[in-house]
Amino acid sequence: MNLSPDEQLQALAERLRPLYDRLANHPLYRSFETLEHLHRFMESHVFAVWDFMSLLKALQRALTGIDLPWLPSRFPESRRLINEIVLGEESDIYGTRAISHFELYLQAMRESGASTHTIDTLIQQLREGSTVSAALALCGAPEHAQRFVQTTFQIIERGEIHATAAAFTFGREDLIPEMFRGFLRDLDAGQYTHEGSQIHRSLRTLRWYFDRHIEVDGEDHGPMALRMISELCGDDARKWTEAAEAAETALRSRIALWDGIATSLKQSETEQRPVLVH
Repeated sequence: MNLSPDEQLQALAERLRPLYDRLANHPLYRSFETLEHLHRFMESHVFAVWDFMSLLKALQRALTGIDLPWLPSRFPESRRLINEIVLGEESDIYGTRAISHFELYLQAMRESGASTHTIDTLIQQLREGSTVSAALALCGAPEHAQRFVQTTFQIIERGEIHATAAAFTFGREDLIPEMFRGFLRDLDAGQYTHEGSQIHRSLRTLRWYFDRHIEVDGEDHGPMALRMISELCGDDARKWTEAAEAAETALRSRIALWDGIATSLKQSETEQRPVLVH
């Protein structure tokens, strides 16, 4: 008997639960002890912030009318979601100015003292015509960040929009609120800051970035993204299977990225660096 889209979503959630549990309990969340640790995290995580936009743009290209002459797409619910996310991700309002969340993350990195050299080099290489693979190698990105981005583009290049949407929804949008809540708890507990510290002021943009994603991804975009999966897969069992496989790939890729960052933080413990608070 064929399952309804709602039943398919429930079955998919159960299938992905072990991977979500692994992410929720990942030791990376308990690894931040110094400002240097936070810097190392951001210097790798920024590649996930950047390649998210290519996932989003692949969905925009497939689900909205961007060609001439314009024609309405067949997926009204999905095109509304994607247009809303593009508006926020590519041109949100921070203070009084429009800015993409990627550019905002770069600002947060610079304010906190993290290096943007590697990601800046990647962007420059791409502007000069390098392929993604070549730019990743030339910029000197950490190997775990390179593998993560390569997995993202492998999913995009397969051209199966329901699979791309599943990677986007379950590996990114649906994951972000819970992922960031752990970091906010640490900030609230004062793990990185102390009263009157310049460090506290240097993390204000980063906190806004986290708060903003919890707000829009948890309350609006996450539920809408689930409806997008139902709309794109419909009653097609093959599409649901392919969507599940893409979601699993995206989640395993995220776990591998977290593993790589956690390993780099352990390596940094052997270096003589001051701890912010004890």
